[in-house]
Amino acid sequence: MSPSTEFERALHVAGYSCIAGIDEAGRGCWAGPVVAAAVVLTPAVVAAPSLLAGVDDSKQLSRIARETQAAQISASAGASAVGVVPAFMIDAYGILPATRLAMLIALLSLPCAPDALLIDAVTLPGVRVTQQALIRGDSRSLSIAAASILAKVHRDRLMRQADQLYPGYGFGRHKGYGTDAHQRALTALGPCPIHRRTFQPLLRYTRVRIENQAPENRETEAS
Repeated sequence: MSPSTEFERALHVAGYSCIAGIDEAGRGCWAGPVVAAAVVLTPAVVAAPSLLAGVDDSKQLSRIARETQAAQISASAGASAVGVVPAFMIDAYGILPATRLAMLIALLSLPCAPDALLIDAVTLPGVRVTQQALIRGDSRSLSIAAASILAKVHRDRLMRQADQLYPGYGFGRHKGYGTDAHQRALTALGPCPIHRRTFQPLLRYTRVRIENQAPENRETEAS
């Protein structure tokens, strides 16, 4: 079943006028940023979701379909924005706080101030706006599905750029996910600057580096 505007319509009936759907891409990757997008649908699209026919959970679409739909969403949505949090901040704060930060950046980058949020699976603590966390929201809410596509397309573009900066890892193919090819590249090359050092299997490279240091260097780090 395709995502609908059932939740958006219910919020409109309840008196909310600017409803943002929010989703992320790249949460489970070994490398690269986590990217979130926020999308506000126009009242016309909420009333007639067929105006965005073909928009679905980004995981259900091919690359060509996602990029086609992303262009359609950007042209037809009332507003949209993305937020990007890099790997070193994911390592510093953890993936869930980093995901929420990316969502907050996307939300604050919108040209309008939403008065209600539809979010895939999580909430944003401290944001004093009505929120609904929808499990599998990208397959249920059209605005969340649209956000999932924008986040995925934006992140994939960043990872194709990373493939040029750090050749040999295959980022343009696997986009930082934990594939066999990615594991083989890690074994051959070790991690690069956009790898998430707190994720498995990257943790073992950190342990090996520390264990291989001379004793005096380990003492200096500890002091």
